[in-house]
Amino acid sequence: MLIFALIAIVLIAGIDQLIKFWIVGNFALYDERPFLHIGSLDIMHLHYIQNNGSAFSSFAGQTALLLIVTSIGIGICTYLLVNKAKERPLFFWSLTMILGGAVGNLIDRIFRGGNVVDYLDVQLFNFAIFNFADIFVTVGTVLLAVYILFFMEKDDKRLKPAAPASEQTPEESHDDT
Repeated sequence: MLIFALIAIVLIAGIDQLIKFWIVGNFALYDERPFLHIGSLDIMHLHYIQNNGSAFSSFAGQTALLLIVTSIGIGICTYLLVNKAKERPLFFWSLTMILGGAVGNLIDRIFRGGNVVDYLDVQLFNFAIFNFADIFVTVGTVLLAVYILFFMEKDDKRLKPAAPASEQTPEESHDDT
């Protein structure tokens, strides 16, 4: 199962980097072009910016902090994926998505002077410009929250090894015959 996670992480980060490579090669910084329209409805533009912060440009200019926090987060997610997510598909895939997106953005921070290439600009409402990797971090985080809130306790009970008969409570050891 871990091989599927590794493949997905590499694919997410790889596609993210390919798109960013194309954006940087075909757009000038701050260049904006219409991208997605349905009829006369302007939905999304491609708008090349470089973000030296995290979500919504928070912690702008704090490259060292962002590199450290991202690396720690990747380490924690990797540990959980390898050691705790087996037999928990929603947990497994949420961590995989988070890792794929985090690796894609970490590559930018390391090789683009602390900046992340952002280019997806929603026109329907005022929202931050983001990228492909951000989508996976966000969706993975939402799925992780859903897992924690609604499924983690059930999985813990389901996966908990049965206690030996000598340790069972009277309710657990009664005989229905």
